Amino acid sequence: MVEKADGILNNLCEFRTVLKKSSLNFPGVFELLIWVFYVGLYKYSYYVDQSGIRPAYPQNFPFPQIGLYSICSTLYLIPYYRWGVPKLLYLKKYGWLILLTIVYFIFIGTWNNVAVAWVFKQFTGGLPVHRFFVIQSAGFFMDWNMTMTNLIAFLCIAFSRFSYQSEQQRHKAETDHLHLQLNMLKNQLQPHFLFNTLNSLYGMSLTGSKDTSRFILMLSQMMQYILYDCDRDEIELTSEIDFLKCYFELEQKKFPAASIIMKVPDELPAVKIPPLLFLPLVENSFKHGRHKLENDAAVAAELIIENHRLIFRIQNDMLPAQPFQMKNKVGGIGLVNIKKRLELYYPGKNELIFNEENSRYMVELSIKL
Repeated sequence: MVEKADGILNNLCEFRTVLKKSSLNFPGVFELLIWVFYVGLYKYSYYVDQSGIRPAYPQNFPFPQIGLYSICSTLYLIPYYRWGVPKLLYLKKYGWLILLTIVYFIFIGTWNNVAVAWVFKQFTGGLPVHRFFVIQSAGFFMDWNMTMTNLIAFLCIAFSRFSYQSEQQRHKAETDHLHLQLNMLKNQLQPHFLFNTLNSLYGMSLTGSKDTSRFILMLSQMMQYILYDCDRDEIELTSEIDFLKCYFELEQKKFPAASIIMKVPDELPAVKIPPLLFLPLVENSFKHGRHKLENDAAVAAELIIENHRLIFRIQNDMLPAQPFQMKNKVGGIGLVNIKKRLELYYPGKNELIFNEENSRYMVELSIKL
């Protein structure tokens, strides 16, 4: 019987591992399975075997009183695995956890079984199961088989709850930190972006360029996107690409002799991505690109959608004496942010490649949709 219990518990623990990796990562599901299969089935069959009672004719559930007893006699463990163990694990009070476990499963458990059996004895007079409840309520004895299986089953639930709560807290802290980094990135971009763009607009106004009003409107739309639209967790891909197109056009206006282009498909899929996801890569190319010094230099970006993957690739001619422009600067807030956000939003579904060849620097970000 103990081997049978160990098999059931092992299967449930394996299911817990699978559940943890899936989108249904919720300890309540695992808890429900323990109560149904362990308490409702295993403990019931264990107590029926222990009672020695056999039904007069074949039945699927011959002694419902024993099934109800197995549930009621286990209810006392709910505070233990729901609050006691997770709280002590969180506080790292391991000595108190051991003491609580001993008290709960040896002393409280024994008194609880006797008390619950005594109550059932009062209502089962004249029934075949009455003798079972008389024996259960008669003395204070330890059923070590049941005690150990209870311990294993409900410690599994307790650790599952603690693990889930810890993961939720870690995920929230990481998300909050990434939002803070994104805000810092936006705050870094705004003064730099405004300064350069306003200088360009000032020069255009002096020459009486017909494009001045269009670029002012473009700047207004870009600032609206940064200040308001990017407050959401995800943004439409089309909105992000429209923002980048404007950014490339403004950079081209600043350096008209250089080649600053961005290619995108005619039709974009209706998908959402984290806001400003590609911006650190674009900023890096604009910052380190040779187009600021030499007219024949270029910055070229391309968005590709193929085989259910979104690929953003950007290349730039490198400034002199700047080998592998991001190798020693991966700690920059923009690059740290993009790597962490990729792991948060696309775990196991992203690839970020840096490459330098023939004085050109290339970054490719690939995301599985």
